[in-house]
Amino acid sequence: MRVANWFTPVIALARIAWLRTILYLFVILDMHAFVRDTRDKGEHPGLYEPLLLARLLDLPKPSVANTTVLYVVLIVACLLGATNYFPRVAGWIVAPAFTWWVLIGMSDGKVDHDHLALVIALWVLPTVKAGSRGIASYGDQTRSEAAGWAIRCIQICVIATYFLSAVAKLRSAGWALTWPGSAVLTWAIVRRPHPVGEWLLHYPWVLHVMQWVGIIGEFCSPVILWLKGRWQLFGALFFVGFHAANTAILLIHFLPTVVCWLAFAPLERVVPWYRSRRAARSAASARSASAAGSDGDAREAEDQTEHGRQAEQQAGA
Repeated sequence: MRVANWFTPVIALARIAWLRTILYLFVILDMHAFVRDTRDKGEHPGLYEPLLLARLLDLPKPSVANTTVLYVVLIVACLLGATNYFPRVAGWIVAPAFTWWVLIGMSDGKVDHDHLALVIALWVLPTVKAGSRGIASYGDQTRSEAAGWAIRCIQICVIATYFLSAVAKLRSAGWALTWPGSAVLTWAIVRRPHPVGEWLLHYPWVLHVMQWVGIIGEFCSPVILWLKGRWQLFGALFFVGFHAANTAILLIHFLPTVVCWLAFAPLERVVPWYRSRRAARSAASARSASAAGSDGDAREAEDQTEHGRQAEQQAGA
């Protein structure tokens, strides 16, 4: 029972609504900035080498026609899904369409593991039945086990990205822990020169420390799934910092994975927090207005008293 409860925590539907908007808009960015050569492969189908999943599903070869249709369908469905109107219909279109888009784009032999969590997120989001729609969905505090299951799936895939990366490092070295003591970061900096990385070449011990910290963090990443509150936040910030360092040193980003870290964030608290702040400001403004009105009445009473005193003095004169 505990295992089942862990896989299906009760989470507010508002977090799903926020993730829909953010991830569907991010897919549009991804199509133009990261996996952006899918349509190019449609123009040169002779260079297409289908990945295993594409072969299992017997997907057609890319062409100008089907990649163009795929592009248009994805843009329209993502924009519709991001509004949280008809999110399940849009979601069941985006999930297979973007999966196909990625399979074509990564058919040149380089499969980016930073898309694992994003692709899985697109498949599990439509499984959650929407409560409120549109803007109201961002504040929907209806708690749902289905929402919790979807969030947990995304979280597991985020963590798997790091843990499986550490396993791959061990496997490539013949299951020996040689990667952190190697010169892999030095080689990567020489291959992708950047001012920060080139400066670090003068301090090779720092690069070795970073390699050890990185692989230990990747092996220990599953612990984050069981952390709560601030400790989980610290774990998330560690990996965000990890990616920030990679970007600064090698200009390598993991944005498709980084954006999925939002599955750990209590996004359902955004609207209640905003409403409480707005209510507090309104109450403060009302108190200020009331105090100003009281001061005005007091001044008016004093003025009337003064005018009466002056009138009596003039009458006595």
